[in-house]
This record gives sequence, C-alpha cells and structure tokens, in this order.
Amino acid sequence: MNDRFLIVKRIKKFIFSIDNLVINLPRKEIIVKDRLLTDSFDILELIYIANSNNSKDIKISILSKLSMCDFYLEYLYEKKIISKKICMKKSSELNEIIRMVYGWIKCI
Repeated sequence: MNDRFLIVKRIKKFIFSIDNLVINLPRKEIIVKDRLLTDSFDILELIYIANSNNSKDIKISILSKLSMCDFYLEYLYEKKIISKKICMKKSSELNEIIRMVYGWIKCI
C-alpha cells in the first residue's frame, strides 16, 4: 500500500522488523511478545485515528505506547534475549518516530 504519511511508513517498517524479531523469542516471554506486537498495531491504529480528528490526547497516547515498546525492547535486552545491537537499532527507530510525533503535536 502506498502511504503518503511518513509516520505511518516508519511504524509499518518497525512492525515488520519486530515481527521477524519476536518469532525467535522464547516461549516464556510470550507476554512480552504479545504486548510488543499489540502495542505496535495499536500505535498504527492511533496514528490513523489522530490523523483524521487531530486530537492531542490521542497523540499523547501514541507517545505512551511508543515508550512502552521501547521498554519491552530494553526488557528483552536486560534478560539477554536480544543483543545490544538489535536493541539499539530498534530503539533508535522508535526514537525517530517519537520525534516525529512530538513535531506533530507542536503543529496543533
């Protein structure tokens, strides 16, 4: 699908990369796996909703879910399930999206 909205492109790219990552997670981390994927999909949905009605509250919800995804990655790194390199790469992708959302909030 051809999206013109840059934040949507970035979050979709993040979701596809996370999907490849969570396939290899141990069974005991199934809760973190589910939460990471669920929150990622929720972020995408909230971005579409916020784009249509321009609500600041929804954009703040997007930021909180992005922060939670960052925490899940940090948790997986601390448990030595993912490497530091993967954690840093995914966290930098999230930070880029967070900066875009903050810029989006400032435009209100």
